This record gives sequence, C-alpha cells and structure tokens, in this order.
Amino acid sequence: MAEITVYTRNAASANGLSAAPTKKGSKITRKCASLIKEQRAKIYVLRRCATMLLCWYIQGDD
Repeated sequence: MAEITVYTRNAASANGLSAAPTKKGSKITRKCASLIKEQRAKIYVLRRCATMLLCWYIQGDD
C-alpha cells in the first residue's frame, strides 16, 4: 500500500516546501479581482462622461 504524506502549513514550511493555495482561496481572489476590474471600468466611464459634459458646458459659455 502506498504511503500518503499530508503536509500542514507548519510541516511544509519546516521542510522548505511551499503550501499550494486552496481552490477556494484562488476562486475568491479571482472573483475579487474581477469585481475590482469592473468597478475601475465604471469609474473610468463616469470620469470620461463628467469631463465631456464639463467641456461641453464650458464651450457653451462663448
């Protein structure tokens, strides 16, 4: 029968091995990064619209 070695975080660091990220942790990180990217895109669009409206307002004062 094959021997299975289970590394805990402490055992892995003591042996010089890096603990692999869990699937759940990477999924949350990916989702969080996706949400941040979406929010940055929305802020970019709002900023461009505000700039365009401000320029249009200033041009109309002539």
